[in-house]
Amino acid sequence: MGVDLGGIVPKENRKLTDFQSKIIAIDAYNALYQFISIIRQPDGTPLTDSNDRVTSHLTGLLYRTANLIEAGIKLVYVFDGKPSPLKMTTIEGRSNIRNKAAEEWKKALEEGDIEKARTKAMQSSRLTPEMVDESKHLLNALGVPFIQAPSEGEAQAGYMVKKGDVYAVGSQDFDVLLFNAPVLIRNLTVTGRRKLPRKNVYVNVEPEEIRTENVLKHLGVTVEQLVDIGILVGTDFNEGVKGIGPKKALKLINEHKNLENVLRNIGGEIRDYDEVRKIFLEPRVTDYYKIEWKNIDENAVKEFLCTAHDFSGDRVENALKKFQAAKENRRQKSLEEWF
Repeated sequence: MGVDLGGIVPKENRKLTDFQSKIIAIDAYNALYQFISIIRQPDGTPLTDSNDRVTSHLTGLLYRTANLIEAGIKLVYVFDGKPSPLKMTTIEGRSNIRNKAAEEWKKALEEGDIEKARTKAMQSSRLTPEMVDESKHLLNALGVPFIQAPSEGEAQAGYMVKKGDVYAVGSQDFDVLLFNAPVLIRNLTVTGRRKLPRKNVYVNVEPEEIRTENVLKHLGVTVEQLVDIGILVGTDFNEGVKGIGPKKALKLINEHKNLENVLRNIGGEIRDYDEVRKIFLEPRVTDYYKIEWKNIDENAVKEFLCTAHDFSGDRVENALKKFQAAKENRRQKSLEEWF
C-alpha cells in the first residue's frame, strides 16, 4: 500500500515507447501483488492449475514481462528482504484485512453478487513464499535478472537508480520517493484497459513518470521534509496522525519546517518516528548484485509452465516469441552501430 502522496505529487504521462532501451528496476512484490489481485475470473477466483495451485502471479509475470520486453524495455526485478520490525504491525493489519475480505468474498458469492465478490477477492490476495520462489524460478528460466534486497526492495531499486545502473524504479508505491529514488514509474505493469471496481466503466491506464527532484521543487521541501510529510500521513512503518492527509501534512511542514515542531504545535505523538526516518534516509541496501540478461531456456519455461502448471502451450510459445524478437531486434541494432 505504501504512503498516500498521490494528491500532492506532480506526475508526467508517458507511453511505453518512452522507455525503449532503458533499464527499469521493478519492485517485484508490488508487481506480483498486482498480478494476483487483478488476474482473476469474473467471480474473483484466481487462476489455478489442475492441482488447485494459484497461477495468477505466473501468468502476469510471463505475459506482462513479455509485453514490456517487446516494447524494448530492459527489466530487472528486485525482491524484498527481511522487513523492519516496525513493519510488523502493518503486515499483521494487512493480514486481518485479507482475512475479513476472504469472508466477505465467500458471502458475496453465496448471495450471487459477482461484482462485490470480485472486489473482495482482490482485497484478499496473498503472496506466499512459494509464489515468490516460483516467480524467481520463472525469471531465471526466462533469462531475466532479479536481485534480492537485504530489506526493502524499493530502497534497493532506488539505490540502483542513484548509482546509474538503472533508469527508474517501477512501482505503484510513493514510498519510492521517500527513499529518494531519482525516478519513479507508476502503472508500468498495469498499463492498458482496466475496469473500475464496482463500476461498468473502463479506463485506459498509462505509465506515469515522477522525478523526485521535480516533486521537491513543486512542493518546496527537502527530502528530509518529504519523509516527515510521509510520516505524518502514515507509512508502512508507522501510523500517521489521525485527520492529517497529504495536503494538510505539506501545509504543516511548510509552516513548522520539521516533524518535531509540527507534533509540538498540534499536540500529537508518533512512536519511533526517528527510526522511521532512518529507514528512509539511511536504508539497508547492497552493492552485491549483477544485472545480466541471459538466454532463455525455452525447455525449462515450457516444462515449468505447461507441464507443471497446465499453461497453454500456444500462449506460452507466443510469449517466448516476443522475447526472441526483442533479442533479435537488439542484435540488429548493435550491428547497425558498426556502419
